[in-house]
Amino acid sequence: METSTSPVTAAHFVPQDLPTHLQHYIGGSFVDSVGGETFEVLDPVSNQPYCTAAAGRQADVDAAVAAAKEAFDNGPWPHMLPRQRARVLNRIADAVEAQEDRLAEMETFDTGLPISQSRGQAQRAAENFRFFADLIVAQHDNAFKVPGSQLNYVNRKPIGVAGLITPWNTPFMLESWKLAPAIASGCTVVLKPAEFTPLSASLWAGIFEEAGLPAGVFNLVNGFGESAGDALVKHPDVPLISFTGESTTGQVIYANCAAHLKGMSMELGGKSPAIVFADADFDAAIDSTLFGVFSLNGERCTAGSRILVQREIYDRFCEVYAARAKTITVGDPHDPETQVGALVHPEHYEKVMGYVEIGKSEARLLAGGGRPETLPAGQENGSYVAPTVFADVAADARIFQEEIFGPVVAITPFDTDEEALELANNTRYGLAAYVWTSDLQRAHTFAQNVEAGMVWLNSHNVRDLRSPFGGVKASGLGQEGGYRSIDFYTDQQAVHITLGDVHTPKFGRDDAAATDY
Repeated sequence: METSTSPVTAAHFVPQDLPTHLQHYIGGSFVDSVGGETFEVLDPVSNQPYCTAAAGRQADVDAAVAAAKEAFDNGPWPHMLPRQRARVLNRIADAVEAQEDRLAEMETFDTGLPISQSRGQAQRAAENFRFFADLIVAQHDNAFKVPGSQLNYVNRKPIGVAGLITPWNTPFMLESWKLAPAIASGCTVVLKPAEFTPLSASLWAGIFEEAGLPAGVFNLVNGFGESAGDALVKHPDVPLISFTGESTTGQVIYANCAAHLKGMSMELGGKSPAIVFADADFDAAIDSTLFGVFSLNGERCTAGSRILVQREIYDRFCEVYAARAKTITVGDPHDPETQVGALVHPEHYEKVMGYVEIGKSEARLLAGGGRPETLPAGQENGSYVAPTVFADVAADARIFQEEIFGPVVAITPFDTDEEALELANNTRYGLAAYVWTSDLQRAHTFAQNVEAGMVWLNSHNVRDLRSPFGGVKASGLGQEGGYRSIDFYTDQQAVHITLGDVHTPKFGRDDAAATDY
């Protein structure tokens, strides 16, 4: 195994002033769990606990929802003019950007993501708030006039308390994807961050306070999905749930929302194909497909983890791709030279390594296949996986069909456009797809027929906040982004005004009124 590692460091970096205990944030105050329950949070480089966090239960969720409902029913936030809310959102963005270095260090320490990829997360999170600040000011709705008789317009109202359940990969930035449009719309929120990575979520309370967000608009409950998350989903005073996570959890949430007919937005798992035709820009396709699956440690829902390559260039592609994968720098996430860091948690590490072993019996191993041969001193127990490349992967193989969510890729050959499309659509997932070809007609035809909520042509994943984000099939329900996010967090009430005489069919007789009182 030839995977390179980052230079040995004398000691694993630990951010300054790291908290030893994380609390909930409810109604403007930090509090512990009502029952005193806690759980340990691990550093993925050492796999040792570095702090405890309050473990939310039903009582804690009840308190958070009550605070959010009070702020919605009786507080100023839902009734403020869009421009007033926008000013607060921009101050939030300023406060996020001011913590960029601290956030990157905390995010890398908590998740194992390389520091080079954690940097910039604050900028992206801040941009989410600036985007929705602009959007709610510029937003307009339809008005329809029936000449001489009626005027019809839309009255948009925030729905209420939004329950936000977020994942552990790039947690802070993904939390901002939900927090920004929900708060911009005038809703109040209860955030349940992922239990593996609660550290950066603890920054939100101070950021919101500094920006002047009224108490109770933002509430945070730490804890596990089966306790805190479940209580939030089932709470009768939470009419909306926005969830990002795996598809099986999404199915449970879908069922639990049914009892109260809650609004749902769910961005779930993926097994996204990257289709490389023989006429593609070969070097650009190699660069993009390597980045697309090995960046963020492979822990990304839109990873192009199935690469379909046309037969004419298949052998060359596999050779170059595997050679490059072997030179990817694996090691200390805080080293700027590191390209793949430690996986987030031992549970997830065991899952990914299990798929690596499955792949060895299903396909041809070209690179990786286990842990890196050497690691920085003191990090031998970290959750490290060498970038792993399998070739000749059959369409019915588990590593072709199932989401691995790690630095593992499956490469499969195809001959015709029709075969490529069949292979691309041959999974339960439909989140993203990537198409590499110089044939414009083929690119658009393929994009319009592939079963994916998002398609990138001759590009890796580049996010445009104005466009819809979400998947089809087992990859999601509903879409967010731009006005679609505002639509999700608001009710759109149609108001009809009569301008002329009312022409109503007459039922009954005018002289039929009773007079014998």
